[in-house]
Amino acid sequence: MTDERQTRWIGWGWFASIMILLSGALEVLFGILAILLPASQYFTTREGTTVFYVSLWGWWHLLIGIVLIAAGIALANGRVWARVFAVVVVAINAVSQLLSLPAQPWWSIVVFTLDIVVIYAITVHGRELRAYDRAQ
Repeated sequence: MTDERQTRWIGWGWFASIMILLSGALEVLFGILAILLPASQYFTTREGTTVFYVSLWGWWHLLIGIVLIAAGIALANGRVWARVFAVVVVAINAVSQLLSLPAQPWWSIVVFTLDIVVIYAITVHGRELRAYDRAQ
């Protein structure tokens, strides 16, 4: 017997779903822009120069964006498997943002932080989404 009741914490689940959808949409946008940009760019840091193949990274962002959108929709529908799927996809996105730190430090830090908050919302309050779905 499980204790799946709707609580006032349902907002955390909706927050996670909306943030995943928004993050997915932005990843798709960044992916398309990176694919359409020139083939490579370089960044100069204190450690040296890094050559960055933007089109390859763009395909990665496009793929992860589509998967994030699918996870956000499934999570909003209260699917049990979607909680695990969403946590895995958001964790992959967080690692992806850490890899982007040299190129775009502030954006990567903001998205990484939001990813951690979303993982918290799903793992602690994700059960309320299923209860909300059953109540409808």
